Amino acid sequence: MKLVLLTGLLVMIGMFAKAQPVDSTFMVNNYSKSIHSIKMRDGIELHTIIYTPNAPGNYPILLNRTCYNASRKDNYNVSTQPSPYLIRDLFILVFQDVRGRYMSGGTFDNMRPNIPGNKKEDIDESSDTYDTVDWLVKNAKKNNGNVGIFGISYPGFYSAAALPDAHPSLKAVSPQAPVSDFFFDDFHHHGAFLQSYTPAFSVFGYQKTEKTKEGWYKEEMDRLWNAEVSDGYEFYLNLGPLSNTTKLYHYDNFFWNQIISHPNYDEFWQKRSILPHLKNVKPAVMTVGGWYDAEDLYGPLNIYKTIEKNNPEADNMIVMGPWMHGGWAREKGQQTVNHVYYGDSISTGYQKEIELLFFQKYLKGEAEEKLPEAYMYDTGLKQWEKHHVWPPKEQHGHGIRFTQNGGLLIDEPYKSTPTWSYVSDPAHPVPYRSEIEGLTFTPRMFITDDQRQASKRNDVLTFKTEALNDDFKMVGEIMAKLVVSMTGTDADFIVKIIDVYPDDHEEYEHNPENVTMKGYQQLVRHETFRGRFRNSYEKPEPFVPGKKTEVNVPLQDVNHTFKKGHRVMIQIHSTWFPYIDRNPQKYVENIYEAKESDFIKSTITIHGESKIRIN
Repeated sequence: MKLVLLTGLLVMIGMFAKAQPVDSTFMVNNYSKSIHSIKMRDGIELHTIIYTPNAPGNYPILLNRTCYNASRKDNYNVSTQPSPYLIRDLFILVFQDVRGRYMSGGTFDNMRPNIPGNKKEDIDESSDTYDTVDWLVKNAKKNNGNVGIFGISYPGFYSAAALPDAHPSLKAVSPQAPVSDFFFDDFHHHGAFLQSYTPAFSVFGYQKTEKTKEGWYKEEMDRLWNAEVSDGYEFYLNLGPLSNTTKLYHYDNFFWNQIISHPNYDEFWQKRSILPHLKNVKPAVMTVGGWYDAEDLYGPLNIYKTIEKNNPEADNMIVMGPWMHGGWAREKGQQTVNHVYYGDSISTGYQKEIELLFFQKYLKGEAEEKLPEAYMYDTGLKQWEKHHVWPPKEQHGHGIRFTQNGGLLIDEPYKSTPTWSYVSDPAHPVPYRSEIEGLTFTPRMFITDDQRQASKRNDVLTFKTEALNDDFKMVGEIMAKLVVSMTGTDADFIVKIIDVYPDDHEEYEHNPENVTMKGYQQLVRHETFRGRFRNSYEKPEPFVPGKKTEVNVPLQDVNHTFKKGHRVMIQIHSTWFPYIDRNPQKYVENIYEAKESDFIKSTITIHGESKIRIN
């Protein structure tokens, strides 16, 4: 179990288990290292490591601000970012601990709220980036006055947070797998809590007492990881309501206590979203994400769209590939996502043909080749596409309806209004994996998992087409417009879009023998929606038992072609455990404080007026 935790934590901080080798000898021979404490406007000093090319000339600066320990980069091994191609192209490489983390001073705040205006008395991530960039262009040797910032996951947020009131020397920003809003990214999905993230709180919920290069949160981490857990589903089920997590594990964790004190989208969460502040954007922006990013898919799509909407003249582009969280920063050779194979050297192609050109163009004035607005991978055809805008306007929308016999109709009228019901029981929730696994630091492998195990359950509604006579492309935004009723007063709704492979599909060499791709039901897109927020994330409300009620479930964008001979499948259910915490299904004001006696069975009914809309 300690090994599982370590692996998850290393992935979280960017030190991937199978990372592409970085030529540290090249770094030693071609760069010189210096370490600095850069003073912010309020006197707090941020620990900063600078690698300067030894070759004559002036170079742009590439900055990475992180809460995951910049000192891991002070040994000339800067795996896994920046890429080897950026390193060899020669940039001044800068790594910095953000405020309150590791060797930097100050107090840490998760998703520190942005304060517009960049006033001298206001402190946020934008001001810290501004002050850092200002110091670097004035003091870093051999710099050409141009600065770029990049980072994956939380460092992706810090990159996006540099955009409001940006320093004039900041010319290129690349938020990669960026967190944008913790009520919709990472720890929540539309207000539903990701219980599978429970072990991650130790990393984010304690203030350090002194400057350190080591983790100071190990005591709390050991509370959860002090025993072998072979079955995470049983572990969390036996743990009971989330209130027991507070009592046994996270009672002194400030981030956990913030979450359980703010179960709704109140001012606490609203002011931590970076999206409302992405206005008057001056630097060029390249947002990068993975279609199979279980942590941060909402972030890259919505950061790109928000910049596009608020700043139509900005140089703004997006890249979405067949990767899990941060997968583009490492090259495994064979690109697989759990059981599904997508091709070879896909990350290398991105690093050389997109990322390198982006920074060359905006920081060095090179790379005249025009980059696409949207460089998007079709996860069904398994090929790249270039679009002038995302979602592409030339694509026609589609409507999908459910038939009484468990079928699906695509773009066909359907006047009948049958109903489908299932009993949702929090004591026996739907597993989110097709395999048994222990505790995970953050869940990932389920993201293309086989859904055949769910198809066999009575508490999962399953609808599918006949085998397709032609390719069917599903592209753009998806809205599941459900009409529901229930015997309880609250419920979650999980909507899944699935690609059903034909029975003669080829097998993949990387899979174990017990996994067959013949008839595989691959998860393509999913979303969880906490029904109490159907009218307002800020002001939840109970359902009226037996009353037909509309619940709109916005799924994240998709770019997937269901190939001829495949089937389109849609599943609907109300538990997905322990990925998502269990809704008691009896309305309570705060689910984090629910008692065991609050959890009840509920008969959920989906009415025939329901449909899926793809735009």
